[in-house]
Amino acid sequence: MKRPGFFHGVVVAAVLGFFASAIVATLTPFLGLGAVVRLVIPLLGLAYLLYLLNRTAERVGRVTTLTLWTAMAAVTWWIAPPLPLYLMVHVGTIWLVRSLYFYSGVIPALMDLGLGALSISAAVWAITRSGSVFLATWCFFLVQALFVAIPPAVQRKAKPEQNTPAGNENFERARRQADAALGQLFTQ
Repeated sequence: MKRPGFFHGVVVAAVLGFFASAIVATLTPFLGLGAVVRLVIPLLGLAYLLYLLNRTAERVGRVTTLTLWTAMAAVTWWIAPPLPLYLMVHVGTIWLVRSLYFYSGVIPALMDLGLGALSISAAVWAITRSGSVFLATWCFFLVQALFVAIPPAVQRKAKPEQNTPAGNENFERARRQADAALGQLFTQ
């Protein structure tokens, strides 16, 4: 598969936002908002993880990634940390998976980490302004869709070589001029 585009991310954000709002609206009367949110976060994380694994060209380690993610989600659910920490753990695993499968350097991975923090901020802003689960989820994954703008690797500028062909021509011209000047000194 080729690297996903921004449009794919927008569609995924809309679909995940729709399912998140539907699940929250359906299950909240039965389980309570806190329990439903703790259920929806890993479900959305799993869906997004499957999307990422489907869109990467890397084939190695998919089963291991899914297994470790499932173990992390189960342990985090069992420990039940405060909701902000719970959310950060899941966003951190998304960051880790994207860093491993889509980037080949530290700088792009750190840029993606910043994108994760920005996406949490966008989701918090959307939920506090509108109260809509759909908008909060959509804003979160919409900002996450911007990861396609991060280059897979940041390459350093190559230092100009000292022995370039232009440098050799200049040297040869200077050597010929020096030889001619020495020849004139010895012939006089």
